[in-house]
Amino acid sequence: MPHSNADIELRLLTEAVYAKYSHDFREYSGASLKRRVLQAVGRLGCDTISQLQSRVLHDPGVFQQLLEILTIPFSEMFRDPAYWLALRRDVVPLLRTYPSLKVWIAGCSTGEEVFSLAILLHEEGLLERALVYATDINPAALEKASMGIYPVSVVRGHTANYQAAGGTGAFSDYYSAAYNAVRFDPALLRHVTFADHSLATDTVFSETHLISCRNVLIYFNRNLQDRALGLFHDSLCHRGFLGIGSKESLDFSSYAGKFEAVARRERIFRKR
Repeated sequence: MPHSNADIELRLLTEAVYAKYSHDFREYSGASLKRRVLQAVGRLGCDTISQLQSRVLHDPGVFQQLLEILTIPFSEMFRDPAYWLALRRDVVPLLRTYPSLKVWIAGCSTGEEVFSLAILLHEEGLLERALVYATDINPAALEKASMGIYPVSVVRGHTANYQAAGGTGAFSDYYSAAYNAVRFDPALLRHVTFADHSLATDTVFSETHLISCRNVLIYFNRNLQDRALGLFHDSLCHRGFLGIGSKESLDFSSYAGKFEAVARRERIFRKR
């Protein structure tokens, strides 16, 4: 069956982006990638994917706009509160047994998960002995994450999630509000290192005790999911922990047998 023009253009665009900017979207899930690229075509005033490709190749600013559209997922603090509750219940007691901790948040986007984890570690008395790596392929998202400034409109939802996730304090203690925005306490990031890292092209960079990569694998095809899970497996210390998103699974991956479930419903696993 012949491919449509849009499918051919999409393949050419991903090859061009990889050749020019070394960002590899070639193994991303076809349906979601196509949906976002077509969204970019409209938002950037192009008529076709080919026209978008031409602009991306000749204008790094347009590529950055495309990157924003391709990589900014929906995010909120303490998203899926049951996951964070399970971390407190099933993982934190074991993390306490280590004299120092390394944690990797892969695909940290604009930082909501970084602050969620920093708050949880703080409340559990672990933040001072932790080093948190927060990585993403989008430098603009990393910059926003490091600022910790969000619209005041999101706070009510974040607060409800925090309470449902077993928060032990007042959520309002962690931010200050002004000019329709909130800024989270920069002290929460004292032990956080933000870094540009691609699960599609980069390698393992540190031995870690806990990796949280949530709602990223759903954008990858099977080959790229296996590559990412291989990075996580190689990065984790003996019996280290991996948390993934609520719609993601290790079943049917090449690494299904190399992890055991700690909290299967909440998608928390432990390296065998």
